[in-house]
Amino acid sequence: MARHSSTVSVTLKLLLLLFLFRFSFSEIIFEERFEDGWQSRWVKSDWKRSEGKAGSFKHTPGKWHGDPDDKGVQTSGDAKHFAMSAKIPEFTNKNRTLVLQYSIRLEQDIECGGGYIKLLSGFVNQKKFGGDTPYSLMFGPDICGTQTKKLHVILSYQGQNYPLKKELECETDKLTHFYTFILRPDASYSILIDNRERDSGSMYTDWDILPPRKIKDVNAKKPADWDDREYIEDPNAKKPEGYDSIPKEIPDPKAKEPDNWDEEEDGIWRAPKIPNPKYKGPWKPKKIKNPNYKGKWKIPYIDNPEFEDDPDLYVLKPIKYVGIEVWQVKAGSVFDNVLICDEPEYAKQVVDEVLANREVEKEAFEEAEKVRKAREEEHPRDYMDDYHDEL
Repeated sequence: MARHSSTVSVTLKLLLLLFLFRFSFSEIIFEERFEDGWQSRWVKSDWKRSEGKAGSFKHTPGKWHGDPDDKGVQTSGDAKHFAMSAKIPEFTNKNRTLVLQYSIRLEQDIECGGGYIKLLSGFVNQKKFGGDTPYSLMFGPDICGTQTKKLHVILSYQGQNYPLKKELECETDKLTHFYTFILRPDASYSILIDNRERDSGSMYTDWDILPPRKIKDVNAKKPADWDDREYIEDPNAKKPEGYDSIPKEIPDPKAKEPDNWDEEEDGIWRAPKIPNPKYKGPWKPKKIKNPNYKGKWKIPYIDNPEFEDDPDLYVLKPIKYVGIEVWQVKAGSVFDNVLICDEPEYAKQVVDEVLANREVEKEAFEEAEKVRKAREEEHPRDYMDDYHDEL
């Protein structure tokens, strides 16, 4: 028994060493939990302020949460633009995996607005950071009414922005959700929401950045001897003798001459006709599988002469800033847990850690909803005024 315990102990130690060894070569480029001192790292932009259209950010855990000490930054002020950014250690994702992750809780009925973040390259005047500032990556939800629930993934390549071609939906409830984007050196990517993969693919196919590697051969023609008939008539089948003499209809054997039938006045009584159950329609040979069937012919693909590979397709311009820049009809979104790293496993741990309090957050939300509905029923106008004053 002692020997078995010793073996288990050694195995656990080896696994721990492997785990630590793996993370020793990973890098956390930037992580923001919005704890004390966060304002020294973030610069609030004056974009739209002179026009009276700039909103502000509140440092708060929000109205409902899983941990009162876990604060984020919440948009404040309806029908406003919100922009702030943090300078981070410059890095490149060349030959390494890029992980961008953050959490957001839409406490408000947003009606229309964004909830995404951006990675920025080059020099950025952070006090003027806004919607027209070039970015290398934009990622996150964009909601408008009941129709638009889009999850954006927009990549910049050679100065032009390219949106993900797939239509992905974001979460729209009022609980905390984590959005994770992973981009690898082979140009493959994964998109996760709350650690569950929502989509994956390749930059080569899911963004219209480069022409496709293969295209359909417009000059191709189906070969004359191509047999695409899956079934054929049995050449050995023979029509049964007397088949053509079977009538379509026969007299109804159950019919009876009416008692008041008068042959002199009504003529000879004849039973009405009914469909003949033995009649099977015109004879056709039965179908059998075609031994020469080659499948449905498809236009073949050929190499695209306009395709020129870029092995650095996945490489973004060196990243220097991370920013939040959104416009919202109704404010109240809590941004938190911003993470930029090269280790998906670490990002997963962060999500698991925060969402461990999900049930507590749900209960707090449900209680807040009860209070809101009660106040709204008692003083509907006053409640809505108070609600917007809080924001």
